[in-house]
Amino acid sequence: MLCFNRYKGEHKEFYLFFKNILGFIPRNTSLYQIAFIHKSKSVETGVGRRINNERLEYLGDAVLSAIVAEFLYKKYPYQGEGFLTIMRSKLVSRANLNKLAQKIGLSQLIQYNKESQGVFKSIDGDAFEALVGAIYLEKGYNFTRHVIIDKVLNNYLDVDAMEHTDWNFKSKIIDWGQKNHKKISFEVERVFYQGKESRRQYDVRVKVDGEPAEHAIEYSIKSAEQLAAEKTYKKLQSDGLIDTQYGEA
Repeated sequence: MLCFNRYKGEHKEFYLFFKNILGFIPRNTSLYQIAFIHKSKSVETGVGRRINNERLEYLGDAVLSAIVAEFLYKKYPYQGEGFLTIMRSKLVSRANLNKLAQKIGLSQLIQYNKESQGVFKSIDGDAFEALVGAIYLEKGYNFTRHVIIDKVLNNYLDVDAMEHTDWNFKSKIIDWGQKNHKKISFEVERVFYQGKESRRQYDVRVKVDGEPAEHAIEYSIKSAEQLAAEKTYKKLQSDGLIDTQYGEA
């Protein structure tokens, strides 16, 4: 396992990530190593158990959601539940967490099977949540909240800009369908698990007049619908069927 007392050579990037980005050096380094192990690189224990970051991801997902909810509650004291829910969905969406992990350099630390890289659509965001879980286990909630808000969100995310970005693409594409006499539907094509300890995932596809359009895989049906709707909406824009400025062709 990694020892931060000897942070030269191949382990230097780990030390610099914690020191420069997160602002602390962990003591339980084995825990953080697990946070960076993708299921495609699971470590066999010899007793039938495979070690990877999925359990930490599960924990980190819940902790991150609570931190972001509290952060938004205090940042927007006069906004209602609907606004806060949408903003939280934006911040903790898989697409945003993937980008955030890449911005802070977390992506470079993940251990995964590089031969199957294109298959893992949420590897960066999953590792970010696993990291949150690891910090919480070692340092507790208040310390984790400080790191996530002060070191990550405030430095690497423009929350004010996200407030004005489009999010509800499901409503947008349904509106487009109604205006253009197109039937828009969302179908769950499969529900699956990857690994014994992984969370349930949903593969949702958009259909336009019964014809298959784009699809997306997420941990909830609503999130998968939103992502599939966004991909379909942008595809229709690129095909000239939706005007990029006015919203319809």
